[in-house]
Amino acid sequence: MKIQYLAALLASSALTVGAMALPNVVSSVFAAPCAGATGTVNPCASANPCASANPCASANPCASANPCASANPCASANPCASANPCASANPCASANPCASANPCASANPCASANPCASANPCASANPCAGADVVQATEPPHAEVYVESASNLAIRGADPVAYFTEGAAVPGNEAYSFTWSGATWRFSSAENRALFEANPEAYAPQYGGYCAKAMSEGNLASVDPRVWTIVDGKLYLNYSAEVQQQWVQDIPGNIVKGDANWPGVLTVKTFYENVVSWAQ
Repeated sequence: MKIQYLAALLASSALTVGAMALPNVVSSVFAAPCAGATGTVNPCASANPCASANPCASANPCASANPCASANPCASANPCASANPCASANPCASANPCASANPCASANPCASANPCASANPCASANPCAGADVVQATEPPHAEVYVESASNLAIRGADPVAYFTEGAAVPGNEAYSFTWSGATWRFSSAENRALFEANPEAYAPQYGGYCAKAMSEGNLASVDPRVWTIVDGKLYLNYSAEVQQQWVQDIPGNIVKGDANWPGVLTVKTFYENVVSWAQ
């Protein structure tokens, strides 16, 4: 579904959007099926009913206990074998209890009904196969979102490049600057100088936390590739799907986000996913 960006804006708003292809709307900013309050909850990770409880694996009642295998009462005890006063009265002629009543002949419950043969619910439908790995951290939180893996603001993206190049550009370790308790990286000495002169003009709103989550009174990480500039201010979002929700009412979401910031830092759990974006 294509986004009608302008329909969500006030006439006076200036908007620049950067994102990957935007799919359909999702129901919540935390809609990942594997995201739990304390980490990933893969329903297939330890609950595969076929992983170690195949009822046919070792419970075939006919495998080694055929009651007819060696107990044919006529096999070696024919009272007529050598004493033929009974030429027409052989008691074994029609009384072999195993002749047609072998309880294993057609009652092997595993012969064709192995419940795990083709019904492993995790075999091809693992709902976590491509889902986010989300970590949860309890409050309080820093005023600037710093990626736990890199210890960098905006996951190492150059904040100035959004304004000067209109793109998410990886910063260079050679052009680093510390501000507001976080390390920021830049793609050039010129961009670093612009930031040093006026950090508030280039730093993302809400300390670089997800703008949509902030509008809901929540805290979430961001994908540097999913960005929007509105009235000269940079807003980042958790994912393209979440950005799609946010742009449906940008003015309203900004008003709600401003009201929640920075109070959420001391009361809300922070959710961070893993994003590899600067290849």
